[in-house]
Amino acid sequence: MSGRTGPPRHWGTGPADEQRPSPGSPFAPEPADRWYRAIAIDASAATVYRWLCQMRVAPYSYDLLDNRGRRSPRRLTPGMEDLAVGQEFMSIFTLVDFRSDASLTLRLTDPRGLRLFGPFVVVYDVEPLPEARTRLRATLLVGDKATDGAFDAARRGVLAWGDLAMMRRQLRTFKALAEGRLR
Repeated sequence: MSGRTGPPRHWGTGPADEQRPSPGSPFAPEPADRWYRAIAIDASAATVYRWLCQMRVAPYSYDLLDNRGRRSPRRLTPGMEDLAVGQEFMSIFTLVDFRSDASLTLRLTDPRGLRLFGPFVVVYDVEPLPEARTRLRATLLVGDKATDGAFDAARRGVLAWGDLAMMRRQLRTFKALAEGRLR
């Protein structure tokens, strides 16, 4: 854990995650903050990545809050792994970069979301581990140092706590689905 106080910057991660280069850096070159979330999953990286592609149809967090009460699918939707830059994810993000079976980089593009949360980029990456396990990591590049003000810093603090709850749920849901424990 980082020695910084304030909003929750880590969940399931540590200082080594801060040192890793992020494929999303070109899309948020000077973020005001970075948050890190991760979970180990007993499934192959290809399986975990395939579940990440499902975010094209649902957010896989708290469905009542972020999916208008509709349940996120518990089965893989055919064709969701066929990615192209510019596709919509979770209804408020746009896919700006991806590496098959390795990472997805999403940018918040919904105008209402941008007004509420400010600019940010989320990078999901899968890291193969021994014994067919995978580490799923989410790195959030939040705000913009060049334009950040006091209001933005306060908003980020609130957003960090909300993100912690939502992202934990999302990553745990992907873990259960990839491991075949949630249907």
